[in-house]
Amino acid sequence: MAQPNKVYQPLPLRTESDVEQEVQQNILVTSVDQVLNWARSSSLWPCMFGLACCAMEMIATATPRYDIARFGAEIFRASPRQADLLIVPGTVTWKMAPAVRRIWLQMPEPKWALAMGGCAIMGGPFAYAYSVTPGVNTLLPVDVYVPGCPPRPESLLTGLMLLQDKIKKDTIGKGWVRRDVEPQFQRYLPEGDPIRKELESLWPPYIDYDRPPQGDAFGDR
Repeated sequence: MAQPNKVYQPLPLRTESDVEQEVQQNILVTSVDQVLNWARSSSLWPCMFGLACCAMEMIATATPRYDIARFGAEIFRASPRQADLLIVPGTVTWKMAPAVRRIWLQMPEPKWALAMGGCAIMGGPFAYAYSVTPGVNTLLPVDVYVPGCPPRPESLLTGLMLLQDKIKKDTIGKGWVRRDVEPQFQRYLPEGDPIRKELESLWPPYIDYDRPPQGDAFGDR
Protein backbone atom coordinates (compact mmCIF):
# COMPACT_ATOMS: atom_id res chain seq x y z
CA MET A 1 0.00 0.00 0.00
CA ALA A 2 1.38 3.41 -1.01
CA GLN A 3 2.10 5.97 1.67
CA PRO A 4 0.10 9.25 1.27
CA ASN A 5 2.99 11.59 2.20
CA LYS A 6 5.57 9.98 -0.14
CA VAL A 7 6.74 12.00 -3.13
CA TYR A 8 7.31 9.97 -6.25
CA GLN A 9 10.29 11.02 -8.35
CA PRO A 10 10.25 10.48 -12.10
CA LEU A 11 12.67 7.94 -13.51
CA PRO A 12 15.88 9.41 -14.91
CA LEU A 13 16.20 9.68 -18.69
CA ARG A 14 18.53 7.15 -20.29
CA THR A 15 21.03 8.75 -22.60
CA GLU A 16 22.26 5.40 -23.94
CA SER A 17 20.00 3.00 -25.79
CA ASP A 18 20.46 -0.64 -26.79
CA VAL A 19 18.44 -0.21 -29.97
CA GLU A 20 21.46 -0.32 -32.26
CA GLN A 21 22.81 -3.38 -30.53
CA GLU A 22 19.46 -5.13 -30.84
CA VAL A 23 19.28 -4.22 -34.53
CA GLN A 24 22.74 -5.65 -35.13
CA GLN A 25 21.75 -8.89 -33.46
CA ASN A 26 18.52 -9.33 -35.45
CA ILE A 27 19.42 -8.12 -38.96
CA LEU A 28 21.37 -10.22 -41.43
CA VAL A 29 22.72 -8.58 -44.57
CA THR A 30 23.33 -10.96 -47.44
CA SER A 31 22.65 -11.38 -51.15
CA VAL A 32 19.74 -13.03 -52.93
CA ASP A 33 22.11 -15.61 -54.41
CA GLN A 34 23.35 -16.67 -51.00
CA VAL A 35 19.84 -17.01 -49.60
CA LEU A 36 18.53 -19.02 -52.56
CA ASN A 37 21.60 -21.22 -52.77
CA TRP A 38 21.55 -21.84 -49.02
CA ALA A 39 17.87 -22.82 -49.16
CA ARG A 40 18.32 -25.06 -52.21
CA SER A 41 21.45 -26.80 -50.95
CA SER A 42 20.03 -27.34 -47.46
CA SER A 43 16.68 -28.83 -48.54
CA LEU A 44 17.37 -31.28 -51.33
CA TRP A 45 14.48 -33.68 -51.90
CA PRO A 46 15.75 -36.87 -53.57
CA CYS A 47 13.50 -38.93 -55.76
CA MET A 48 12.56 -42.34 -54.33
CA PHE A 49 14.32 -44.27 -57.06
CA GLY A 50 16.65 -47.26 -57.12
CA LEU A 51 17.93 -49.69 -59.73
CA ALA A 52 20.30 -52.24 -58.18
CA CYS A 53 22.48 -53.02 -55.17
CA CYS A 54 23.61 -49.39 -54.80
CA ALA A 55 20.05 -48.60 -53.77
CA MET A 56 20.64 -50.61 -50.57
CA GLU A 57 23.52 -48.32 -49.68
CA MET A 58 21.36 -45.30 -50.45
CA ILE A 59 18.66 -46.64 -48.13
CA ALA A 60 21.26 -47.23 -45.43
CA THR A 61 22.27 -43.57 -45.69
CA ALA A 62 18.85 -42.61 -44.34
CA THR A 63 19.20 -44.80 -41.25
CA PRO A 64 20.13 -43.29 -37.85
CA ARG A 65 23.70 -44.58 -38.16
CA TYR A 66 24.48 -42.20 -41.04
CA ASP A 67 21.50 -39.81 -40.80
CA ILE A 68 21.21 -38.06 -44.14
CA ALA A 69 18.77 -35.72 -42.38
CA ARG A 70 21.79 -33.78 -41.14
CA PHE A 71 22.04 -32.40 -44.67
CA GLY A 72 18.32 -31.79 -45.14
CA ALA A 73 17.97 -34.53 -47.75
CA GLU A 74 15.95 -37.11 -45.86
CA ILE A 75 12.62 -36.40 -47.60
CA PHE A 76 12.60 -39.00 -50.39
CA ARG A 77 9.64 -38.13 -52.58
CA ALA A 78 7.67 -40.87 -54.32
CA SER A 79 6.68 -38.45 -57.10
CA PRO A 80 9.32 -36.88 -59.38
CA ARG A 81 7.11 -33.77 -59.50
CA GLN A 82 8.12 -33.06 -55.90
CA ALA A 83 11.82 -33.95 -56.14
CA ASP A 84 14.82 -31.89 -57.20
CA LEU A 85 17.61 -34.48 -56.83
CA LEU A 86 17.84 -37.71 -58.82
CA ILE A 87 20.22 -40.24 -57.30
CA VAL A 88 20.85 -42.99 -59.87
CA PRO A 89 22.01 -45.99 -57.81
CA GLY A 90 22.74 -49.03 -59.89
CA THR A 91 22.97 -50.43 -63.39
CA VAL A 92 21.12 -48.55 -66.11
CA THR A 93 20.13 -50.96 -68.84
CA TRP A 94 18.80 -49.83 -72.20
CA LYS A 95 15.45 -51.34 -71.28
CA MET A 96 15.34 -49.06 -68.22
CA ALA A 97 16.76 -46.03 -70.04
CA PRO A 98 13.39 -44.56 -71.16
CA ALA A 99 12.04 -44.76 -67.60
CA VAL A 100 15.11 -43.00 -66.18
CA ARG A 101 14.90 -40.30 -68.85
CA ARG A 102 11.17 -39.84 -68.27
CA ILE A 103 11.61 -39.45 -64.50
CA TRP A 104 14.28 -36.81 -65.12
CA LEU A 105 12.01 -34.86 -67.46
CA GLN A 106 9.16 -34.95 -64.95
CA MET A 107 11.27 -33.32 -62.23
CA PRO A 108 10.82 -29.54 -61.98
CA GLU A 109 13.65 -27.07 -62.45
CA PRO A 110 16.09 -26.48 -60.86
CA LYS A 111 17.18 -30.08 -60.49
CA TRP A 112 20.38 -32.02 -60.07
CA ALA A 113 21.58 -35.58 -60.71
CA LEU A 114 24.05 -37.80 -58.86
CA ALA A 115 25.45 -40.99 -60.39
CA MET A 116 26.06 -43.53 -57.61
CA GLY A 117 28.29 -46.51 -58.26
CA GLY A 118 30.43 -47.73 -61.10
CA CYS A 119 27.44 -49.15 -63.00
CA ALA A 120 25.70 -45.77 -63.17
CA ILE A 121 28.96 -44.03 -64.09
CA MET A 122 30.31 -46.27 -66.88
CA GLY A 123 28.54 -49.63 -66.77
CA GLY A 124 30.59 -51.19 -63.96
CA PRO A 125 31.36 -54.90 -64.41
CA PHE A 126 28.76 -54.93 -67.21
CA ALA A 127 30.61 -52.31 -69.26
CA TYR A 128 30.46 -52.76 -73.05
CA ALA A 129 27.56 -55.20 -72.70
CA TYR A 130 24.92 -54.89 -75.40
CA SER A 131 22.15 -54.45 -72.80
CA VAL A 132 23.80 -51.85 -70.52
CA THR A 133 24.24 -48.15 -71.15
CA PRO A 134 27.81 -46.79 -70.98
CA GLY A 135 26.74 -44.45 -68.18
CA VAL A 136 23.69 -42.50 -67.12
CA ASN A 137 25.33 -39.34 -68.48
CA THR A 138 24.16 -40.50 -71.90
CA LEU A 139 20.57 -39.93 -70.75
CA LEU A 140 20.78 -36.86 -68.50
CA PRO A 141 23.33 -34.32 -67.24
CA VAL A 142 25.15 -35.57 -64.14
CA ASP A 143 26.45 -33.13 -61.53
CA VAL A 144 28.36 -35.45 -59.17
CA TYR A 145 29.85 -38.90 -59.67
CA VAL A 146 30.25 -41.21 -56.64
CA PRO A 147 32.50 -44.15 -57.59
CA GLY A 148 32.43 -47.53 -55.90
CA CYS A 149 30.94 -50.99 -56.26
CA PRO A 150 28.89 -50.31 -54.32
CA PRO A 151 29.95 -47.05 -52.63
CA ARG A 152 29.45 -46.90 -48.88
CA PRO A 153 26.95 -44.48 -47.33
CA GLU A 154 29.85 -42.22 -46.34
CA SER A 155 30.73 -41.88 -50.02
CA LEU A 156 27.19 -40.87 -50.89
CA LEU A 157 27.24 -38.25 -48.13
CA THR A 158 30.53 -36.94 -49.50
CA GLY A 159 28.96 -36.66 -52.95
CA LEU A 160 25.99 -34.87 -51.41
CA MET A 161 28.29 -32.34 -49.78
CA LEU A 162 30.10 -31.80 -53.09
CA LEU A 163 26.73 -31.17 -54.74
CA GLN A 164 25.88 -28.65 -52.02
CA ASP A 165 29.15 -26.84 -52.71
CA LYS A 166 28.29 -26.73 -56.41
CA ILE A 167 24.81 -25.35 -55.72
CA LYS A 168 26.23 -22.62 -53.48
CA LYS A 169 28.29 -21.32 -56.41
CA ASP A 170 25.25 -20.83 -58.63
CA THR A 171 23.87 -17.38 -59.41
CA ILE A 172 20.55 -16.08 -60.68
CA GLY A 173 22.21 -13.17 -62.44
CA LYS A 174 22.62 -15.08 -65.70
CA GLY A 175 19.26 -16.81 -65.38
CA TRP A 176 18.52 -20.51 -65.16
CA VAL A 177 19.41 -22.50 -68.26
CA ARG A 178 17.77 -25.86 -68.80
CA ARG A 179 20.58 -28.39 -69.11
CA ASP A 180 20.44 -31.44 -71.31
CA VAL A 181 22.70 -33.93 -73.04
CA GLU A 182 23.04 -34.82 -76.67
CA PRO A 183 21.24 -38.03 -77.63
CA GLN A 184 23.70 -40.89 -78.08
CA PHE A 185 21.38 -43.87 -78.22
CA GLN A 186 21.62 -43.97 -82.02
CA ARG A 187 25.20 -45.21 -81.61
CA TYR A 188 24.09 -48.30 -79.66
CA LEU A 189 20.54 -49.08 -80.80
CA PRO A 190 19.68 -49.96 -84.42
CA GLU A 191 16.96 -48.23 -86.38
CA GLY A 192 13.53 -49.64 -85.78
CA ASP A 193 14.40 -50.77 -82.25
CA PRO A 194 11.38 -50.14 -79.96
CA ILE A 195 13.57 -48.73 -77.19
CA ARG A 196 15.21 -46.34 -79.65
CA LYS A 197 11.79 -45.16 -80.81
CA GLU A 198 10.75 -44.51 -77.23
CA LEU A 199 13.95 -42.61 -76.51
CA GLU A 200 13.45 -40.51 -79.63
CA SER A 201 10.14 -39.33 -78.19
CA LEU A 202 11.90 -38.15 -75.03
CA TRP A 203 14.27 -35.76 -76.82
CA PRO A 204 13.44 -32.70 -78.90
CA PRO A 205 12.79 -33.69 -82.51
CA TYR A 206 15.88 -33.75 -84.71
CA ILE A 207 16.10 -34.11 -88.44
CA ASP A 208 19.20 -36.29 -88.23
CA TYR A 209 20.01 -38.11 -85.01
CA ASP A 210 23.52 -38.83 -86.23
CA ARG A 211 24.22 -35.09 -86.25
CA PRO A 212 22.21 -33.47 -83.46
CA PRO A 213 22.41 -29.68 -83.20
CA GLN A 214 24.57 -28.16 -80.50
CA GLY A 215 23.65 -25.14 -78.42
CA ASP A 216 23.65 -23.57 -74.98
CA ALA A 217 21.10 -26.09 -73.72
CA PHE A 218 23.59 -28.92 -74.23
CA GLY A 219 26.33 -27.42 -72.08
CA ASP A 220 26.93 -27.83 -68.35
CA ARG A 221 26.98 -24.31 -67.03
